[in-house]
Amino acid sequence: MSILRSELPSIVGFLAFVVFKLLGDSLKPAAVGTVGSLILLVLIFIVVMWCAFSVVRHAECLATLFGEPYGTLILTLAVIGIEVALIVAIMLSGDAVPTMARDTMFSVVMIVLNGLVGLCLLLGGLKHRNQTYNLQGANAFLSVLVPLAIFALVLPRITHSAPGGELSPLQVGFEIVMSVILYGVFLAIQTVTHSDIFRQPDHADDDDHHHDVVVRTVPFHVIGLLGALLPIILLSKSLALYVEFGIAAVGAPIALSGFIVAALVLMPEGMSAVQAARENKLQRAVNICLGSAVATIGLTVPAVLIVGWVTGLRVELGLETTEIVLLVLTLFVSLLTFGSRTTNYLQGAVHLALFAAYIMLIFDLS
Repeated sequence: MSILRSELPSIVGFLAFVVFKLLGDSLKPAAVGTVGSLILLVLIFIVVMWCAFSVVRHAECLATLFGEPYGTLILTLAVIGIEVALIVAIMLSGDAVPTMARDTMFSVVMIVLNGLVGLCLLLGGLKHRNQTYNLQGANAFLSVLVPLAIFALVLPRITHSAPGGELSPLQVGFEIVMSVILYGVFLAIQTVTHSDIFRQPDHADDDDHHHDVVVRTVPFHVIGLLGALLPIILLSKSLALYVEFGIAAVGAPIALSGFIVAALVLMPEGMSAVQAARENKLQRAVNICLGSAVATIGLTVPAVLIVGWVTGLRVELGLETTEIVLLVLTLFVSLLTFGSRTTNYLQGAVHLALFAAYIMLIFDLS
């Protein structure tokens, strides 16, 4: 019974998918109307979020069994799987939005580097004054993130070989190969040759301890993680349909759909990062936050470009000028924040200010 209770999110997720599969056309937005569609959107969002928390819980247990940085890596890759599934589902549903992938990835970078990092540094700094982490580990993340972000989100807007923010065929091939190779080299550094630089320098013995999780066996948690991930993928098409309809119904800017997907994907992982910062385990929070940003650009961009190439859909990755300014400012402030071995709550306040500017621009540029 305890196992059934712990895996209830996965069970509910599969049941929700069966219901939407069986009822089919009777639950489409055109049939249930605006109010009914918004209610169904909220219900699907809750179920997907519940399953996402279950994914994070199993990843936490695997982190306890494998230790850092492998635990955080498992969590990051699981979350990226959810993100890719949702982006592709929205790309393939209804009228495909060429900027959907761009808006989602930009939202992930802004939420992670400004929202989550700011919240972690602010809450952790208020509780513990100055917090320490492994400077080499943070620098490794940023050294990969900066070129990946510029190549994927800025360069397509500046070059003239393709219209707008699109990539030319040569650029698509280069972006896929470059992203995969860079991320592969980073994984080798993180897990094989230099894994020690991704561990908390002053509390190494406590890094692998995670509260409020019941740890069982590795096969159990692997199956549980996949079992919680599958309903999210299966429900992603329905979620995409109602997100698209809901945004059009209320007249919200289309970029808000990218923010919703990013927030949904990052919510469980973000809570884990904030909890780690409050427990004075800033290195784990850094691993989660910066790891999410690196994996989003390094893995999601190639996946989306491949899907666009196979399906013939247009994919625009180049940001607008205002967004480029905000991205460059965010990367510059991040380099300053992680330029010393200690952090405080002032740096958290600065990142949260940048996050507030990003939220404002979503609606101001619409």
